[in-house]
Amino acid sequence: MKRGRLLSFENGIDFASKQSFWKALKPPAKDKCGELLSSLCYHPSNSVLTLTLIKARNLKAKDINGKSDPYVKVWLQFGDKRVEKRKTPIYNCTLNPVFNESFSFNVPWEKIRECSLDVMVMDFDNIGRNELIGRILLAVVNIEDSKTRQHSSLQFFRKVLVRKVCISET
Repeated sequence: MKRGRLLSFENGIDFASKQSFWKALKPPAKDKCGELLSSLCYHPSNSVLTLTLIKARNLKAKDINGKSDPYVKVWLQFGDKRVEKRKTPIYNCTLNPVFNESFSFNVPWEKIRECSLDVMVMDFDNIGRNELIGRILLAVVNIEDSKTRQHSSLQFFRKVLVRKVCISET
């Protein structure tokens, strides 16, 4: 159950007369959508970018029962162009799903700096449209072209990165 904010009034309130108070509603905080634990690995030898979605926790409830039916939709993008889409199964009535799903994409080394993964955590609905719970965009950071930085970026892509990131509404 969600609780409201307690308003304090320094001069007191006269409960004998009818009072009206207006308080501006605020949108939910962007970091309240939950967290996603994922792993990202690139193998330059075979040009495969692998995203592993491990689990999510504390997802925002989107259904009237106080839960969500989450799934994850992943788009591989080159610039602004969406190229390939993958989805996890739907996990019913949970705010802490365990996905354990891996998605592999063929991305040539020459195009790795142009690609990004748009990871959207969605709530499945039988009636109406599915709702966005939150999203993250995974992209290569532009690195200056010095030899040492190129070498370190190569090593960076060969390692498996496991990250917990907060997803946000956009």
